[in-house]
Amino acid sequence: MSTFIIDPFARLGRSLGFAWRVLLALPGAAIGQAGEVARQFERVAVMGLPIVAGAGLSVGLVAWLQAHRLLAAHGAEAALPSFLSVAVVVELGPLLAGVLAAGRVGAGLAAELGVMNLNEEIDARVALGADPIAGLVAPRTLACVLALPLLTVLVDASALVGALAAEATAGKLSAQVFWRQSLVFLRLSDVVPATLKTAAFGLAVGIVACRVGLEADRSAEAVGHAATRGVVRSTLAVFAVNAGLAPILPEIAALFGG
Repeated sequence: MSTFIIDPFARLGRSLGFAWRVLLALPGAAIGQAGEVARQFERVAVMGLPIVAGAGLSVGLVAWLQAHRLLAAHGAEAALPSFLSVAVVVELGPLLAGVLAAGRVGAGLAAELGVMNLNEEIDARVALGADPIAGLVAPRTLACVLALPLLTVLVDASALVGALAAEATAGKLSAQVFWRQSLVFLRLSDVVPATLKTAAFGLAVGIVACRVGLEADRSAEAVGHAATRGVVRSTLAVFAVNAGLAPILPEIAALFGG
C-alpha cells in the first residue's frame, strides 16, 4: 500500500527534476550549440510545414462549412468571418499546432533517443563526461520552443485561407469584406499571448518526448513502444499546459492592453 502511494510521487519528483535540469541547460544550448539547435529547428519547423498547412486548410474549410450552415439558418452568415477568426487564432490554431507537434515530433524524438540508448551512445557520452541533457535534450527542446509559435502562425493563416476559399466558392461575401470582417473582434492583446503560449507547448513536447526516449529499454520493440508513449504523453502534456495557461492568459493579455 505504501508503494502504491509513494511511487506516483516519486515519479513526479523525477519528472520535475528532469524538467528543471532541461530548463537550466537551455541557455547553454542557445549559446554553445546554435548549429545543433538550427538543425533541429529545421527538422521540427521546416519539415513540418506541409502537414501543418494542410491541417490548417482543412480546419478552416470544415469550420466554415459547419458554421455557415448554422448561421445562414438565422440570417447571420455575415458574422461568420469575425467569429471564425477569433476561434481559430485564439484557440483552435495554437492547440492544433501543439497536437500536430506532439504527434510528429514527440514520436520522432522518443524514437531517436531510444535508438541512441539501444546503441549505447548515451552511455558512451556519459563515460566521456558529456551530459546527455545538455548535449541532446536541451537543443531539441529549444528547437521545439522556437518552432511552435511559427507553426501556429502558419496554422492560423492556412485556416483563414481555407475559410476564405470556402466563402469564395459557396458564400456571398467578397474577399475584401471577408478579411475586414475577420479583424473585427481580433485584438493584439489576444493574438500575441495565444500565439506565444505555444512556446510552452514546445517546451512540454521536447521535455516529455526526450525523457521517454532516454528511459526506453534496450530493444527494438522498446523503441517502438517509446515512440508510441512519446506521442501519447506529449499530447497529454500539451492539453495539460493549455488548461493550465487558460486562467493566466487574461492577465498576460492585460499587459498588452487587453
